[in-house]
Amino acid sequence: MKKDQFILGVIVSNHFGVLTRVSGLFARRGYNIDSLNVGETEDPGLSRMTIIVSGDDYIKDQTVKQLAKLQDVKRVELIPEEKASVREMLLIKVRVTRETRSEVTEAVNIFRAKVIDFNADAVTIEVTGHTSKLDAFVEFARTFGIIEMCRAGALAISRGSTAL
Repeated sequence: MKKDQFILGVIVSNHFGVLTRVSGLFARRGYNIDSLNVGETEDPGLSRMTIIVSGDDYIKDQTVKQLAKLQDVKRVELIPEEKASVREMLLIKVRVTRETRSEVTEAVNIFRAKVIDFNADAVTIEVTGHTSKLDAFVEFARTFGIIEMCRAGALAISRGSTAL
């Protein structure tokens, strides 16, 4: 993560319109969301958002306070990066030839990634890990030619037995 980024863990009601209200809060204040991931929790009535935002201490404090005021927000916490397990996922389709296929496959093994689709002129690869790992794989893949890629927003959970 970049120096000015911070991670928010947010528990919200699991129903329509909640994502719009949360993202609208950021839009109204002119704050940019660098990464957003939303999914159902162990309780089907609740969803968990992992939001990564760039900003100074003022933006950090205001974001937490304003999110806490929203009706559908049940809990919001800053998750310190040093006390979090953070993972991101990348699906990337890389151009290959008969000559380059083995080099790409070797890199997949080095990065502990997975080939999920394989054909004569392209390989689709799943890479999971810290943002820096995904960035490094993307840079490697550029030398072969990236046909297409998509990245999921980061997920973050506190280390240890504490829960959001």
